[in-house]
Amino acid sequence: MRIALISDLHANEVALNAALRDIRRVGVDQIICLGDVATLGPRPKEIIARLRELGCACILGNHDEFLFNPSILSTYTEVPIIVQAVDWCRDQLSQDELDFLRSFRPSLEIELDGRPGNKLFLYHGSPRSHMEELVATTPAEQVDRMLAGHEATVMAGGHTHFQMMRQHHGILLVNPGSLGLPFKDFVPGHAPTVMSHAEYAIVESHADGVAIHLHRVALDKKDLYAAAVDCTNPFREMLKHHYR
Repeated sequence: MRIALISDLHANEVALNAALRDIRRVGVDQIICLGDVATLGPRPKEIIARLRELGCACILGNHDEFLFNPSILSTYTEVPIIVQAVDWCRDQLSQDELDFLRSFRPSLEIELDGRPGNKLFLYHGSPRSHMEELVATTPAEQVDRMLAGHEATVMAGGHTHFQMMRQHHGILLVNPGSLGLPFKDFVPGHAPTVMSHAEYAIVESHADGVAIHLHRVALDKKDLYAAAVDCTNPFREMLKHHYR
């Protein structure tokens, strides 16, 4: 059983197309999206259309909820360029597309093949909040509170745009990274450097146990730059800067 996890697409159609080609190459049984699909990047409508075509399960990210519940954005950030980019994205989407985002679930538990009791538990930031940041350096006591009593063989979420695999009291904690805006360093409160590849992960289960594979797919900066130029998103200058 092989499950591909994609997260934090952020309207990057170039990255999604490349990642899906790579996923088809390696072969999986299903794809699951861990949220934050349409904001910040140049192609929100196209990303939503591709996800609907895939028919994959989708987890609700904070940026997804910002689009149909604008009142919570200020509880997360008041950085003008982020607020403007989210507002721009909302204006591009139809009510039907917003309703599709509203259908995303807060979490998902999957029974894995192999040994009895093998489970994969999925969320966006942490099991208790899609705005929490769970990274390799988060203190163990804080992780205990974040997991809020959940148990699984593998638990996976996105949100930080930073790939990770960590063992916590026997649980494998995984972050597939960001498909659309992967960060070079985890620098909360500061402007990150965006890398020009797409990130995803594969969770593999079999009779002898589980395996986690973290993937990076190289992207052409010229294609990324062209997509940024060809949009009116207020975030375009930031994207052009990273893809020059």
